[in-house]
Amino acid sequence: MSNALSDYPITRKWPAQHPDRLQLYSLPTPNGVKVSIALEETGLPYEAHRVDFESQDQLSPEFLSLNPNNKIPAIIDPQGPGGKPLALFESGAILLYLAEKTGQLLPRDPARRWQAVQWLMFQMGGVGPMFGQVGFFHKFAGKAYEDKRPRDRYIAESRRLLGVLDRRLADSAWVAGDEYGVADIATFPWVRNLVGFYGAGELVEFESFTNVRRALDAFLARPAVQRGLTIPAPRA
Repeated sequence: MSNALSDYPITRKWPAQHPDRLQLYSLPTPNGVKVSIALEETGLPYEAHRVDFESQDQLSPEFLSLNPNNKIPAIIDPQGPGGKPLALFESGAILLYLAEKTGQLLPRDPARRWQAVQWLMFQMGGVGPMFGQVGFFHKFAGKAYEDKRPRDRYIAESRRLLGVLDRRLADSAWVAGDEYGVADIATFPWVRNLVGFYGAGELVEFESFTNVRRALDAFLARPAVQRGLTIPAPRA
């Protein structure tokens, strides 16, 4: 087990200018900005490193040493449990870790805490994978497929998931209840991407989900969200 930040091979490709701060390895994708937004919301000091897909940074030996699944985001917290560095990948796990570390973004009451976790899992298992498939079949290589049944399948499932969210948000301010937290930080970057970058708003009939629209607008109005959506910045 490494006991110093410099013991991690990834720091040779992305040297830490502030080794006392949490190190974020990411890109402003829906999964990546979950962690930058959470860091901005909690106020934890951190240093962001851009993992550039165009140069296949995610497949480099240094990145794979931190995340063998070659996906962003990933972190190293030099002040982890017991004061020792902790490396983590998977955005949902990182969100839970940051919430526990700071005492923010998750309810303290155990029952409400687990309800928030269930909605985080709803995003991880449903919203992210299904919306991502819509992006593939509508915006990227899949749009050339003559057979539209795969695209339509994911559009229908994404519409169903939006319906689940809309009914939930009819009775609560945020996804997990009245408190803003990790479930919102996980969910709304994907909703934003679906109707924005993927351009699938009309396909999923987004404007009919008025409660999701209301919550998305409230999410995007938060200053920490606005900052987090641009992190890590492009390389100079």
